[in-house]
Amino acid sequence: MRSPDIQSETSNTSWIKIVTKYNHPNTGKSWWQFSSNLLLYSLAWFLMFKSLSISYWITLGLSLPAAGMLIRLFIIYHDCGHGAFLKSRKARDLMGIFIGILTFTPYVHWTYNHRIHHDTAGNLDKRGIGDVWTMTVEEYKESSRWGKIVYRFYRHPITMFFIGAPFVFIIGNRFTKKGMNKQSRLNVYITNIGLLVFAGSLILLMGVKAFIMIQFPIVSIAGICGFWLFYVQHQFEPTYWSRNESWDYKRMALEGSSYYKLPWILQYFSGNIGFHHIHHVSSRIPNYYLETCHKDCPLFREVHPLTLRTSLKSLPLRLWDEQAHRLVGFNPR
Repeated sequence: MRSPDIQSETSNTSWIKIVTKYNHPNTGKSWWQFSSNLLLYSLAWFLMFKSLSISYWITLGLSLPAAGMLIRLFIIYHDCGHGAFLKSRKARDLMGIFIGILTFTPYVHWTYNHRIHHDTAGNLDKRGIGDVWTMTVEEYKESSRWGKIVYRFYRHPITMFFIGAPFVFIIGNRFTKKGMNKQSRLNVYITNIGLLVFAGSLILLMGVKAFIMIQFPIVSIAGICGFWLFYVQHQFEPTYWSRNESWDYKRMALEGSSYYKLPWILQYFSGNIGFHHIHHVSSRIPNYYLETCHKDCPLFREVHPLTLRTSLKSLPLRLWDEQAHRLVGFNPR
């Protein structure tokens, strides 16, 4: 794959002008996207409830589009955290806190960690916050036997996606963590209270069993798919990692952040986040402008896309080889 020519003065001027054009939210588009997504998610929830009296297989089938709409709401939540969705900070923070209740994710702390991720992604010397734990080959070799076992367990797909993702959203996010500031801790409590009101109200209407039979598959599927999207955004080949002294933000965005070319329905449910290279070039671009920005700039179009098929090749990748400058498995050839 040929790397985009991001170093020339001409290309810098070109992409900066284009990014600047899309760097501002459209209030009408934003409110329409939020309200229509919330309506569709609520409709999917209602249909799942009604289907319980017919067949639970129908309910589970409906959980797929419901989970897709929850992922779209999470992308809006994510854009609010970047200041990319509404011009008013108060409005976008209130929207983010509200969606955080629906997605089981406290807004303030997640936003703080995610901003650090944008400042440190691909930087080998600043790993550990808002990223997927990735060791170098040498670090792994020097680890104790127990350290290797823990890392292998963490990096196993079943652990990461099918156990870890639902656990984080349903249980892990319910607790404050060491190092949280007062605002982050307060937001965890507010999110939990909001969840109690949300769940309690629906339980009074339909009962505990019905609520769990609907909400659990939605959150689990959304969590698994959402974590896969996050994983494949930076865990692929060829990608970009570097030590701090040579780390370059533009290279990280265009070489270390994927362009995940998905079928239209999956692109819709994932809120265009597959254009992740554009998002890392500028996190202030709203999700509804990412594809247009990508098409508008020849430099961005040079980024080689991942597809559903090729993205699966990232699953065996576990370690960063600093000598070969690539991600490898535990037993590289």
